[in-house]
Amino acid sequence: MSQPSPKPQQIPVVVLAGFLGSGKTTLLNHLLHRSGGSRIGAIVNDFGAIEIDAMAVAGALGDSTVSLGNGCLCCAVDASELDQYLERLAEPSLGIDVIVIEASGLAEPQELVRMLLASEHPGVVYGGLVEVVDAVEFDDTRARHPEIDRHLALADLAVVNKLDRAADGERVLGLVRSLVDRAAVVPATYGRIDPEFLFDCRPGEERIGQLSFDDLHEHGGDDGHAGHLHAAYDSLSFVSREPLDPRRLMAFLDSRPEGLYRIKGYVDFGPHDARNRYAVHAVGRFLRFYPEPWPGGGERLTQLVLIGSGIDAPTLGKELEACRSEAPHADEHGMWGVLRYVPDPEADLADPA
Repeated sequence: MSQPSPKPQQIPVVVLAGFLGSGKTTLLNHLLHRSGGSRIGAIVNDFGAIEIDAMAVAGALGDSTVSLGNGCLCCAVDASELDQYLERLAEPSLGIDVIVIEASGLAEPQELVRMLLASEHPGVVYGGLVEVVDAVEFDDTRARHPEIDRHLALADLAVVNKLDRAADGERVLGLVRSLVDRAAVVPATYGRIDPEFLFDCRPGEERIGQLSFDDLHEHGGDDGHAGHLHAAYDSLSFVSREPLDPRRLMAFLDSRPEGLYRIKGYVDFGPHDARNRYAVHAVGRFLRFYPEPWPGGGERLTQLVLIGSGIDAPTLGKELEACRSEAPHADEHGMWGVLRYVPDPEADLADPA
């Protein structure tokens, strides 16, 4: 089966938020040590909090940027410098696969997300808001910082950390699930979540954005903490040789269930746009389509990866199958729903062939 030709991908930028003591830095350290060969660019408020005992420093601190021996870049910045540092981290020669912004414990994540969504840098794309909460101190944190409810409502992934120390962890998990809006809720201890929630750990021959088909069901580098690395999540790989009907697909996307954290891949809309395939990027409620010319010589396929927590993968697969279309002609207005999520409204998409 032919695969789409590899192409440069936009670098996902993930916002890692949570109040002081929730475990953000521990989670980031875990990702840095468990990158599986991927390169992580990290924008953090306190460089000294990053464990570098096993890493060789290969840069200088003069401009608040260091290049670490394992390929990670860590910067100490404030929000006003965000665009400047994204520009630096997105430099193609660095080969960064994902950028993680660790917000300060008192930061307003909504502002960082707004800045990312407004960014005009072609090399980056918003990769989701991850909100980390302390299961032990959650009730007290809500009392001191009631805005945490609003932060959770904005999150695309909620990590309930320190569950090993919580006397009533299931109650806290249930409470967090009641506060999120269609976000996946992942339990964790010591900030250990599966890195594949955020990026592709072992880039293969064919990458679908941050996830690859080959790697989705594989997990490497097990050790004594392996049980902590695989918080339960569900995944689905969908491939179709028949084009998808844009109206049906948008109905599917508009009704995607709670816990479906991300959708990545390519869509063939057949006669609705014979020139282009559409890269799709959905994180929580965030959705974008990116039209691009079909690579020559390959089979035209729809290829999607869905990943989430507590989702019904077989049912979602059937719903996607119902989006297939054998209609030889395009519905005149069928693509309108899709084009609303194409970033550049001035692109040459008004009259798809």
